[in-house]
Amino acid sequence: MSEEKKGFFGRLAAGLAKTRNSISNGLNSIFSAFSSIDDEFYDELEETLIMADIGINATMDIMDDLKTRVKEQKIKNPEDCKQLLIDSIVDQMHVPEDAYDFEKKNSVVLVIGVNGVGKTTSIGKLAGQLKSDGKRVLVAAADTFRAGAIDQLAEWTNRAGVELISQSEGSDPAAVVFDAVTAAKSRHADILLCDTAGRLHNKKNLMEELRKINKIIDREYPDAFRETLIVLDGTTGQNALAQAKQFCEVAEITGIIITKLDGTAKGGIAVAIQKELSIPVKYIGVGEHIDDLQKFDPKAFVEALFEGDKKEE
Repeated sequence: MSEEKKGFFGRLAAGLAKTRNSISNGLNSIFSAFSSIDDEFYDELEETLIMADIGINATMDIMDDLKTRVKEQKIKNPEDCKQLLIDSIVDQMHVPEDAYDFEKKNSVVLVIGVNGVGKTTSIGKLAGQLKSDGKRVLVAAADTFRAGAIDQLAEWTNRAGVELISQSEGSDPAAVVFDAVTAAKSRHADILLCDTAGRLHNKKNLMEELRKINKIIDREYPDAFRETLIVLDGTTGQNALAQAKQFCEVAEITGIIITKLDGTAKGGIAVAIQKELSIPVKYIGVGEHIDDLQKFDPKAFVEALFEGDKKEE
């Protein structure tokens, strides 16, 4: 394992410690407490997965898959189920090969999410990482109604070393995006990241705002590759899933960023969200540093949930 990979796994494992303590400790006690595989054993596993916010639907599919594997492989010892369970969870999560195509093309990326989820910091981190990969990045401050949003984004873009396109607080978000698209084309930017509003309490206004923004991008930059990412706060568990479902009603979401996984025992929500929405989790955040936002690797994520302590040694 390379030093970079090893370093990220260490941060991921450390960030998921609360979830690991919740889920892995519970599962390990089940594996050691049962001497045979029976309905009670499966019921205990099921309850532990649901309590970790993996979600009922994902848990049902994981359990069905596990039972099939146990039967096919004629497994008798509960301890031997652990790797099968890990494999079943990994198989529930899939990041398609084209998930990050926007990085290789001239792209406009809309980023949405309610206040407080870590949207602005995620944009700053993503902008910094894209720049370090050699991309010319512009950021549009189109979340113009949240107090302090533009100043916060300015601080992050300054830290990331990328240009910010903004107007005054309260300006028309679509006008900001128009300016940003014009700048992106004239300055030959590779990627334009747009911080957009997330006022879910009035979905009609949000839908109209996003419609205007999309209309401007379609008209002014028709050749741009389009991506829409939603940022969700991992600490809110099932509420994050509910938010994502509501946003799906007003926007064509292509990917998910889950933040603050280092502050929760509900990290299993990453499995639930992907299962329920059939939209890939593309990035996860496990800390405050710029490199603590990472592309989502299902295998590394699940291994960190179950084996973080062992892998770090």
